[in-house]
Amino acid sequence: MAMIRILISTKLGELRWTQADLARATGIRPSTINELYHEFATRISLEHLDLICEALNCELSEIVIRVPNTYRETKSRTGVEIKKQD
Repeated sequence: MAMIRILISTKLGELRWTQADLARATGIRPSTINELYHEFATRISLEHLDLICEALNCELSEIVIRVPNTYRETKSRTGVEIKKQD
């Protein structure tokens, strides 16, 4: 399974913005910004992504990336087997 990384903490650091600055600029609840900042969020709305990109003057690819998995999961009758990919 690939992993989606949210790089808002990195982008805020580059701009010397706080989570509170981003919350004020976007109107997104501070607790939601905190979940994104610490990569705890399991879902994010497209509207929030758009607001964040607009506030930070960046492209989506600067704050959300996909990191390929280095393991392959296969299912069989005997269970799940996990192997490291070459």
